Amino acid sequence: MRIYYFVRLATVLFISVGSAAQTGPFNLSSVPETILKNASVIKHSEQIFFTIMDISKSSYSVHKIFTVMNEQGRDALLFTAESSKDIILEDAEIKVYDASGKQTARYKKKDMSTTAVGEGLIEDGYITYFPVSPPSYPVTVEVKYQLTFKGTLIFPDYRFIHPGEGVVESSYTARVPDEIGFRYKSKNINLQPTVKEEGKVKVYTWTVRNMAPIEYEEGAVHPSDRYPSVAFSPIHFSYYGYRGDIKSWQSFGTWINALYNGLDVLPKERVTFFNELVKNASSDREKARIIYDYLQKNFRYVSIQLGIGGLKPFSAEFTDQKKYGDCKALSNYMKSALNAVGIKSHIAIINAEYNASPVDPDFPSNDFNHVILCIPQKGDTIWLECTSNTTDFGVLGTFTENRNALLITENGGVLVPTPKSKAGDNLFSTRTVVKLYDDGSGNTETVFKTRGEYRETMDEILKSKKDDQKEMLVLGMGHKQPDVFEFVKQESADIHSIKLTTSIEKVPEFTAGSKWFLSPRLYKLWQGKLPRSENRKLDYFFRHPFEKYDSTVYILPAGFVSDVLPKPKEISCTFAKYKTSYVYDKEGNTVSAISSLILDQHRIPAAKYAEVKKFFDDVLMDDAQRIVIKKQ
Repeated sequence: MRIYYFVRLATVLFISVGSAAQTGPFNLSSVPETILKNASVIKHSEQIFFTIMDISKSSYSVHKIFTVMNEQGRDALLFTAESSKDIILEDAEIKVYDASGKQTARYKKKDMSTTAVGEGLIEDGYITYFPVSPPSYPVTVEVKYQLTFKGTLIFPDYRFIHPGEGVVESSYTARVPDEIGFRYKSKNINLQPTVKEEGKVKVYTWTVRNMAPIEYEEGAVHPSDRYPSVAFSPIHFSYYGYRGDIKSWQSFGTWINALYNGLDVLPKERVTFFNELVKNASSDREKARIIYDYLQKNFRYVSIQLGIGGLKPFSAEFTDQKKYGDCKALSNYMKSALNAVGIKSHIAIINAEYNASPVDPDFPSNDFNHVILCIPQKGDTIWLECTSNTTDFGVLGTFTENRNALLITENGGVLVPTPKSKAGDNLFSTRTVVKLYDDGSGNTETVFKTRGEYRETMDEILKSKKDDQKEMLVLGMGHKQPDVFEFVKQESADIHSIKLTTSIEKVPEFTAGSKWFLSPRLYKLWQGKLPRSENRKLDYFFRHPFEKYDSTVYILPAGFVSDVLPKPKEISCTFAKYKTSYVYDKEGNTVSAISSLILDQHRIPAAKYAEVKKFFDDVLMDDAQRIVIKKQ
């Protein structure tokens, strides 16, 4: 799907410039204080040229000079460039200067390392890289490189500022023949180009000057959506000899559809196989679920992103034989299997990544990197993630939910929204019984019932090695350190269920005389403090909405009774609620702690963030309450 080629210029936050001095055309003394303040990287100058020679060839060249102020900006010192058979790194050069402006090193392309990527299933792509290792900071680096594209679908966006970076000057010039044409759209900034005509070629130039670093806010939307940039898209293009246009979502979908044409045919014996597989199913939904379960159990995912293989799938027959495929191949295979039993479905291309914004409906472009499958149903459309061996049927999850997907139909592309998950779609429910002994040790049995994202987490734990299981249990879930433990998957018709048994040498958090102080739960219902709320400007994103429920029962040792129970707690805010209660059963000599935590919405508007942060701080505070039992 969409591929970006650039030198990484990351990251991040607060530095103290002090009295660092530098001479030459990139001396720090000439940089305005507003740009220096809070910057870990200073970009002195940058010139980017993107030239389309004809519909089958374009070039992208970069020349920039930047100063890395300290260790916080070290990521900017790694040069990377991707290439393949049709994307060629023509040349690259790096010069390094010390704080006085003196050149201390020079590296050419031959000095850099190149490594192959891919899994040996297609033509290999390559990454050329070189890390600059400065003896001290500040250090200034000058980078020049040029890529040649055998095609025009790739039109790199103009991303002129990155986290922790102050910009003195940057420009991007695009030379585009009239017969090809292109569109552009600025994001998070009002930036317009100068335009001039050179015969049948238009030359567009964007320039930015004196941009102060943008404050990083933890938990905000994806950086590509947060920072100012200019997006580009060709109107007519060629990619690996396949010509098309992106005049509209419909026309781009028509081009994608042609790449899939004829690749969804299964051999007759496999058509018979799938019809036999679903012969007892009573509905299309049940048939789709059975085939999806077959796919999950018998096929594995591989990543293929380069060349036409990045857009065109393996044939269904090839995928069936090899039992592997990438997102395109597995979705195409699922589509073929459904078609074999008379169920119509559509390939859907989508921009997949946690908290990424939906593609812009008003700006048709190749802004996608993943493929899923859509099964239209009356009033109940089914969406399938075909690359996962554990995702529930009909569930997308945070990777692709709440986006705009381009359905690939016989009549072209149709942009449609994907579902948005509700709190109940991500369920984490536990019931724990703790058998306490008079030496403070205990045996426990916990039953986890999960859906959605939490099912994925529990499946990962089940598949992991023993040491990794313990790390995920203790560090990931905040569970009390067990001495002996075992996870066992349980059969359950409607929900994912796992049983955990443990032996713990010391269950009480601490003791004082005859009194034991117990945590309300053996794990953390919520852990980790949210980022500060002062001057929040951007929305905050949790990973997903959720519902968490816990019931913990302590069976007290003979001679022990309840002494003090925490007071019940009930707190809420606009987007979340929390509740706890405690009960002592004298007859059974047990103490029960019951709690729930529900987050109804994972995107929190900046104006409401302080309220939500206080809510979760209060939850953490209440979690510190202790059940007190005593020996009579």
